[in-house]
Amino acid sequence: MTEVSERVFKYIGKNRFFSRVDWILLVAVLLIAMAGLVTMNSFLPAQAGIEGNYFFERQTIWLSIAVVVFLIASFIDWRFLRRTGIIMTLFVISCLILVLLFVKGSIFQGAQSWFDFGGFTFQPSDPAKLVLVLLLAKYFSRRHVEIAHVRHIVVSGIYTAILSLLVLFQPDFGSAIILWTIWLGMVLISGISKKHLLAVILFAAVTFGFLWTFAFQDYQRQRVLTFIHPLTDIQGAGYNAYQSTIAVGSGEFLGKGVGYGTQSKLRFLPEYETDFIFAAFAEEWGFLGSVTLLFLYGAVLWRIFRITIRGAGNFEMFFGVGLSMYFAAHIIIHVGMNVGLLPVTGTIIPFMSYGGSHLLTEFLGLGILMGQRAYSRAAHRDDVREGEIPGIK
Repeated sequence: MTEVSERVFKYIGKNRFFSRVDWILLVAVLLIAMAGLVTMNSFLPAQAGIEGNYFFERQTIWLSIAVVVFLIASFIDWRFLRRTGIIMTLFVISCLILVLLFVKGSIFQGAQSWFDFGGFTFQPSDPAKLVLVLLLAKYFSRRHVEIAHVRHIVVSGIYTAILSLLVLFQPDFGSAIILWTIWLGMVLISGISKKHLLAVILFAAVTFGFLWTFAFQDYQRQRVLTFIHPLTDIQGAGYNAYQSTIAVGSGEFLGKGVGYGTQSKLRFLPEYETDFIFAAFAEEWGFLGSVTLLFLYGAVLWRIFRITIRGAGNFEMFFGVGLSMYFAAHIIIHVGMNVGLLPVTGTIIPFMSYGGSHLLTEFLGLGILMGQRAYSRAAHRDDVREGEIPGIK
């Protein structure tokens, strides 16, 4: 038995397929996805007029496609992404698609954020986040030694502002926050000075004041005000947050059991399959299940960190940092608004919430990371001469 086991482990270690993939990370991600599927499967029958289990069935298809995308991406040599021309092309295409939304996009719950292709919808703000990670990784991989110059913070902030404004005008406040969180995390990791950090904070405060006055919709302002005084309008703007906290609290330690979450089953909790899926899960699985779920997310971030510190070069390391910020921002904001600690911004939680656009983007991001992992080495230096990003001589 011992000899057989040794042969198996040797085969796995030498096999190109098995060595490419971080299996701890993939298993953790799939367990999180399964938790989302179980939650969707629990409550859909309560919806009248829908035959079968729509969300569960569609999400199963998207998850299968996403895993295939992940495996294919794991076998691609992504060093071509170090080229400025490639990155800038992706950035321009992302901007053009976001602009096209205002012409051809479909409106859902007041936001013009999706393209409707009949059988499925596509939300371009999801891949735009991954494009921003790639763009900033390229930028800081060449500028991290000069990051003390404030112009690099300004230029990187302009790139981020272009995408975030296009997203904000949809309006999609949650995605705009994610984009700026990615930028802030990567700027901090790149070695920003304390005085520049203070400048960034002051700039953010001024920007928020401008957006509050000229850009925010009335319902977005009301959400922030409701966050400060959540019980002042529980039948209006505060309804979602109030029902979410009830769902989380009613789960207690062990939960009510799969399919017995009354807040979701009786339709008190809105958008349980997307924006409030953590609350729906917590009601069924309780505190213990919620901690286990967060542990799995922690395992995903830990594995990304391990791969990042062993990156082949600066670009790969900054990409890993940006990807971890992408996931961490979604997790923190989603859980925070589900437990009443943050305003409701319509933010999904990775791998678990319903939706194909974000699922494909997340698995593609991890696939790129796996592809980079294949050519990582101990010495963190780039093999090829890299180009320049516009804005810097």
